[in-house]
Amino acid sequence: MAQQHGIIVLFDVENALQTRSLEGNTYWFDNMKLFGSAGVGTEQLVTIVPGTHFLDGSQATEQVLNWLPAALGSIPPTVPRNYLAEQERADDRRTLEELASLSDEGGMSEASLKRLQKQVGKHPRKSGSGRGLTDAKLLDVTGKTTSDPGAYNYPAPVITDITGPAVTEKIMYPAQYGSPDMIYDGWYWAATVDTSRPGVYRYTMHIQLHELIERNDELVWESVDLTCESSLKIINDPKRNGFTGAGLGALPLPPVPAAG
Repeated sequence: MAQQHGIIVLFDVENALQTRSLEGNTYWFDNMKLFGSAGVGTEQLVTIVPGTHFLDGSQATEQVLNWLPAALGSIPPTVPRNYLAEQERADDRRTLEELASLSDEGGMSEASLKRLQKQVGKHPRKSGSGRGLTDAKLLDVTGKTTSDPGAYNYPAPVITDITGPAVTEKIMYPAQYGSPDMIYDGWYWAATVDTSRPGVYRYTMHIQLHELIERNDELVWESVDLTCESSLKIINDPKRNGFTGAGLGALPLPPVPAAG
């Protein structure tokens, strides 16, 4: 099985939308710092990719990269995808209970009625302009529903393409894949790397963020396309097992659970 590198790209979405740039607003992490990746946690990540052989000289398999984008300060991507729908239903239920309570008390004021009408969720509709409309309800960064457009939780950034010298020189072959992944809607970007040509190769990641704007009395998610860059550093060092520091073989696990 090919060795897998995980690369997390963390975006400060709010600042990126304000400046219309990902420069200074990205933080890259990978799981190869132990083997020499540099700039982990900054926007200057250089991911180490060991060569084509193992310690014993045997032919190694290809290297595979997997990119996972996330938004800084937003609800963790591990939260179930139906979380928003569950929160909306709970909010509507509380509103209906409040409505029933007011009716039992002998009526309600016009102001109370309008407030409750605003709390009941709207359904998204397809816009003639092709832009995505959103529910009137939003989630804030704590995961609670909110009607404040200034304190909403940004949608997860979306990778739309990977280009640059590492691609044009056929060092890596990126593609979008589908899987039963429950975190990223079943889609993620991965690449196979040619480890036979040592060197440093840059690549450009194309990112789509989403900005909530008000237009014609409706809240609309408008896409904003930006780019950021990172690098691969392919070296001649042999591939090693991250647990044992050696080549292929069994992990250093005890044969039976420890007593007591």
